[in-house]
Amino acid sequence: MFIIMGLCIWRITHLCSAEDGPFDIIFKIRKQLGQGFFGSLLDCFYCLSIWISLPFAIWKGETWDQILLFWFALSGIACILEQSTTKQ
Repeated sequence: MFIIMGLCIWRITHLCSAEDGPFDIIFKIRKQLGQGFFGSLLDCFYCLSIWISLPFAIWKGETWDQILLFWFALSGIACILEQSTTKQ
C-alpha cells in the first residue's frame, strides 16, 4: 500500500507542477494563482510533494510519530520517482 501511495503522490504532484491537465485546467489554475505563494508552490515539484503527501500521511498514520514519518517518506518516494523519470 505504501508504494501505491507513493506512486499516487508522484502522479498528483507531477500533474500539478509540470502538466497542463485535461482541458488546460491545471494551466488555468496556475495562471490564476500568479506569482503568489500558491503559484510559486505549483512551480516546485519538491515543495509541492511535501504538501500533497500530508493528507496521505494523516490518513495512514495512527500516531503523530507515524504521521511525521509517513509524511516525509511519501514525499521522498515522489522525489525519487521524479529524479528517476526526469531527463537531466
